[in-house]
Amino acid sequence: MVRTEISLFMKNEPGELGKLANFLGSEGINIDAITIQDASSYVQELFKGRGKSLKRIASAASYNSMRKDSAEFALVRLLPADGMTNKAIDLLSAHDYLFDIMAVIALELDNKPGELAKVASKFGEEGININYVYGSVSSPEEKCLFVFCPEDIELAAKIFKK
Repeated sequence: MVRTEISLFMKNEPGELGKLANFLGSEGINIDAITIQDASSYVQELFKGRGKSLKRIASAASYNSMRKDSAEFALVRLLPADGMTNKAIDLLSAHDYLFDIMAVIALELDNKPGELAKVASKFGEEGININYVYGSVSSPEEKCLFVFCPEDIELAAKIFKK
């Protein structure tokens, strides 16, 4: 249920994902879920949020420079297999990756219409905002794995206890 996600910035160049996957795979670390996005879109979303609700803390030129520089990187969020998080952290540290860890809610859902709606509605009914979510499906017969990053992890953990 509550799992540890690793977020890192990786160079947005050919072969970098293969290098990361090789590091992890060579140590027997399976990845249960992963999402990757161009970091510039991530930074742009931050700028949109700042423009609407937060005071500016840097000049427009600084923001434009950050946006341009961030296109060179990808934001990777990955969920190592159970019991492999510490090993993954040690390996990333040894290879000089800059990363952060975050508690998330990982749920296996039935692969049928409406299952995601039930879970998302439960978050909403409890007043918990979802910062982001990603998921995967391997076949119609198997369960889906969805990873939710809620604003209130403690409340979400209580609600979704098995």
